[in-house]
Amino acid sequence: MTEPTAGSPHAALEALRGEIGKAVVGQDAAVTGLVVALLCRGHVLLEGVPGVAKTLLIRTMAAALELDTKRVQFTPDLMPSDVTGSLIFDARTAEFSFQAGPVFTNLLLADEINRTPPKTQASLLEAMEERQVTVEGLPRALPDPFLVAATQNPVEYEGTYPLPEAQLDRFLLKLNLPLPSRSQEIDVLTRHAAGFDPRDLAAAGVRRVAGPADLAAARAEVAKVSVSPDVTGYVVDLCRATRESPSLSLGASPRGATALLNTSRAWAWLSGRAYVIPDDVKALALPTLRHRVRLRPEAEMEGVTADSVITGLLARVAVPR
Repeated sequence: MTEPTAGSPHAALEALRGEIGKAVVGQDAAVTGLVVALLCRGHVLLEGVPGVAKTLLIRTMAAALELDTKRVQFTPDLMPSDVTGSLIFDARTAEFSFQAGPVFTNLLLADEINRTPPKTQASLLEAMEERQVTVEGLPRALPDPFLVAATQNPVEYEGTYPLPEAQLDRFLLKLNLPLPSRSQEIDVLTRHAAGFDPRDLAAAGVRRVAGPADLAAARAEVAKVSVSPDVTGYVVDLCRATRESPSLSLGASPRGATALLNTSRAWAWLSGRAYVIPDDVKALALPTLRHRVRLRPEAEMEGVTADSVITGLLARVAVPR
């Protein structure tokens, strides 16, 4: 790959990561993960305690890309039609018209998705997989680009409805948003003391640095990133190793292997290469696979985590030279 030039899709996406940093502090890995998801036309599951800038992250990305964004607070009484939309009877025309739901946007923030019943959770499945919504038998296409960023709170599970494996598998990445370090938290407070308002991103200096055309051009370039048979075999061996791990009752499926291959290609492109190396696979293995595996109860009781199992497999599975 040649050196990125000003105005190129690569330069635009690099500028996007920097622009988000004007408002969001200490979440570089999550920012990069969202960019990878956009390049792969995938969706992300964001997990972190309240107050680590999950909503701000999505709003800032939308502003820097000049995309439409909507937020839905998932609650136990939320209905599927509250997400997808419904037919409304118009008394003046005596006809039904479609009232689009919040899913008709570019970046949808599904806040606390595990607080709504499975029926409403499932209303997102068609939108995420088919990029359309079917109401009364009529399919309606969603905008492009379209990304669902669903959040979960890892410390409160009372009254929640854990997402089933089939739905978790629809998310390309699971990104953990940690608490900031001391210096990063000081930076956050300093910005607020200086007048930073998370509801006014323009005042914070966030501007449009890329758009849908840049994203489409970037996706076309990612599709040209080559993968050698050895690296493809490495991806397969790593995913097969999760199915044989004694700590796991469920390993990564072939869909998980495909996802890891795709995210590795996007990471290689962002790194300025037109080919994938094993380090690209290693860099994306945790966020791509951690939600696609399930721990055995006895392993969970011993303090084993999905991340620790995958990290162990990365150290054991033979890496191609």
